[in-house]
Amino acid sequence: MRVLIGGGSGFVGRELTHLLRDKGHEVTVISRQPGPGRITWGELESRGLPPCDSAVNLSGENVINPLRWWNESYKQDMFSSRIDTTKALSQAIAASSSPPHSWVLLSGVACYKPSLTAEYTEDSEWTPYDFLSQLVKEWEAAARLPENVAKTTKQIIIRPGVVLGRDGGAMKQMMLPFWLGFGGTLGSGTQPFPWIHVSDLAGIIARALEPPAGAPCPSPQVYNGVAPALNTNYEFTKELGQILRRPTVLPVPGFVLNALLGSERAVVLTQGQMVIPKRTLESGYQYKYPDLTSALKQIVES
Repeated sequence: MRVLIGGGSGFVGRELTHLLRDKGHEVTVISRQPGPGRITWGELESRGLPPCDSAVNLSGENVINPLRWWNESYKQDMFSSRIDTTKALSQAIAASSSPPHSWVLLSGVACYKPSLTAEYTEDSEWTPYDFLSQLVKEWEAAARLPENVAKTTKQIIIRPGVVLGRDGGAMKQMMLPFWLGFGGTLGSGTQPFPWIHVSDLAGIIARALEPPAGAPCPSPQVYNGVAPALNTNYEFTKELGQILRRPTVLPVPGFVLNALLGSERAVVLTQGQMVIPKRTLESGYQYKYPDLTSALKQIVES
């Protein structure tokens, strides 16, 4: 299988590329920088879709980038890095004389309104309620293929939670403070903490890239890319502290996170959703790391 990966040089992209190549698939990465096994976004727009059997877009500016202040410029980058790249790929697929059999987009669980009690599956209805949920709505809409193309190309949307792994994502920023004994809950700590190990997210994507068994559904199929365990931020914090054998007694108050990150962005850390991977489990996917203990031990001990 020939796979085209938008944003393939990032944290999740590297894991997915490694997995696919181990399975014997050919991978081409779309990146801002040219190189072996790569094309640029400019080349995609000028030359059209290269020959491929499936495509996925993982592109997007990191929401919790500690080096960037939350302002209108950053918000615009959040939209353009996601929506513009998704539109570029979906339009290239639609214009191709030989479109791929599968087209996968990674968006996020920010579409679901934070709650301490509500449980969300892929069938849950939702409407935008803040900046990030509006972003998800426009992001997913940008991936929609025309009806005539959707008859032959399977459309999949995967909504991941916090992606955990040794070489990037949230863990890369958290490991040093926790090692130094400065780890603690964020805000109240009671907020749900939907998460997934990067290996499982790559596995779910790889499964979604496979050819459809029958005629594709005309509408995109949604899968929640989260572990089946339902954990809070407090449970995550305590588990990581125990595995590292470090204290976790220094909570970070919500008002501090709001001041450092901006209130629209801090909600990613101070609020959360109970997200259930109902359709993901029904698909038969077997999680390598279904619980926090196994996931965090692999990350810490690797």
